[in-house]
Amino acid sequence: MESNALHELAPGLWTAVGQADAQIPKFLRKYDFSTRMTVIRLADGGLFLHSPVRLTDGLRAELDEIGAVRAIVAPNKAHHLFVGDYVAAYPEARLYGAVGLQEKRKDLVFFGLLGDDPRAEWRGELEQCRVRGAPMLNEVAFYHPATRTLILTDLAFNVPEGHVWGIPLVFKLMGGAGQFGPHRFVRWAIRDQKAARESLGFIMRWDFDRIIVAHGDILETGGRQKLRDAYGFILGAASRSR
Repeated sequence: MESNALHELAPGLWTAVGQADAQIPKFLRKYDFSTRMTVIRLADGGLFLHSPVRLTDGLRAELDEIGAVRAIVAPNKAHHLFVGDYVAAYPEARLYGAVGLQEKRKDLVFFGLLGDDPRAEWRGELEQCRVRGAPMLNEVAFYHPATRTLILTDLAFNVPEGHVWGIPLVFKLMGGAGQFGPHRFVRWAIRDQKAARESLGFIMRWDFDRIIVAHGDILETGGRQKLRDAYGFILGAASRSR
């Protein structure tokens, strides 16, 4: 994964990777608990921050250089650890979270919850879909048409084989190394396959090529086929051959 700094993928599109070391016991910090934030500069110059990583002085300086933070987004019920730091640093920005996160983070004030309809700050520039059927996550996927980029959080991992990520035994049991797609926990979390199929079908109508994931490598091209194959167990064999 790239260093803990802004990395430009395309005009108006950046990512940054940070370590969750402040949130885990010291004896586990030798492992890679990195996660990725996506930053999009909107037409008005404001910044959309998806799944924020730990805010360092250097990262804040880089963000301030490219725009004003307008929207802070916690896209599922698991990716929220650092949003409070951004709310404190950017009090004029609006915080949005996945459905159910407001009960989990009562210390935060959410301007709104994420559904299928884009909020005013990014309407016309980003599309979104709340993936139903996995209430433990309630993840919202985003699509950036200008760069043909799909932005996921935990719905798919892309960790290379041999990469030491997290606790090795746990990750091995999760079955996520060396392949793009959902690990076993996400598969288990999908309790309503019909609802998930409808949501994924909606996402597959978007014309994306690149896929940004929170954990593992960015998939720069071929994303639609990769996602279709990864979720063939829900979408069905017919969709995999399209």
